[in-house]
Amino acid sequence: MRAWAASVEEVFREAAARWTLIAYFALSSLFILIFALAVNLDVVNGALAGAKLFGQSVELGNRSIDIDRLVLGFESGFSGFLYLVGTFLALFATAHLVPRLQEKGTVDLYLSRPVGRVPFLLSRYSGGMLLAAANLIYLIGAIWAIIIWKTHVVHGRFLLGGLTIFFTIAVLLAFAILVGVATSSTGVALMTTYAVFFVAAMLSAHKKIAAAMSAECAARLVDGLYWVFPKTAELGRATVAQVAGTRVFHGAAPPDLAAVYGSTALFGLAALSLSCWLFSRKDF
Repeated sequence: MRAWAASVEEVFREAAARWTLIAYFALSSLFILIFALAVNLDVVNGALAGAKLFGQSVELGNRSIDIDRLVLGFESGFSGFLYLVGTFLALFATAHLVPRLQEKGTVDLYLSRPVGRVPFLLSRYSGGMLLAAANLIYLIGAIWAIIIWKTHVVHGRFLLGGLTIFFTIAVLLAFAILVGVATSSTGVALMTTYAVFFVAAMLSAHKKIAAAMSAECAARLVDGLYWVFPKTAELGRATVAQVAGTRVFHGAAPPDLAAVYGSTALFGLAALSLSCWLFSRKDF
């Protein structure tokens, strides 16, 4: 347990030494600052009397808008943006953990310790997830605090969206580690993981794509790939729906969330298990 904790701590030390940690939180701070400066609301008796967005006044006419409904709609919409930003920043900051570990000299030093290869790899994964969790708490918590400060409206559901974002990061980081173990390249790990994210999002329309296929085998392949890949589009919609407190997905039929989360979790577990197997058999 002490060896695992020491390995996790080294992830943070390495991120700080290579400026990754500073850049990670600096970018998040930049998004927070832009958000704080961009939105100015004039709230009178629980209603929106005036608003400015990026310094430009928003015309409301003679109407006053219920601030509670406005904030809920704004939070649900912004949670979709945070889903993309939080996931992409987390992967960018953690995809290097295994490729840099496998550099000549570095890997020899780590493997000389009395820790098995599989526990060591899992400790690197855990360290990356803790790093992502810390930044996600900072990013979402700060924006939530700014919303409360500017509107005096508290919606706890805004924080629930962070759980789905964290789940998505966990699955995609497992795949990035698999590619990192196989290729020892941070660039390849990042590009491949981002490609999986976008391809999986396109496969959310697998029924329409399969219907357009002329060959039945091609249609079955598309359907099969949909269930193999993580459900990144559905998870993004689920993030928005969790914050909004509704099962309406922008006019689309709500997906089977058990199947979405379950199949995505299986993808992550398979990627992490294969990573451990490859790492344990790799000749350094």
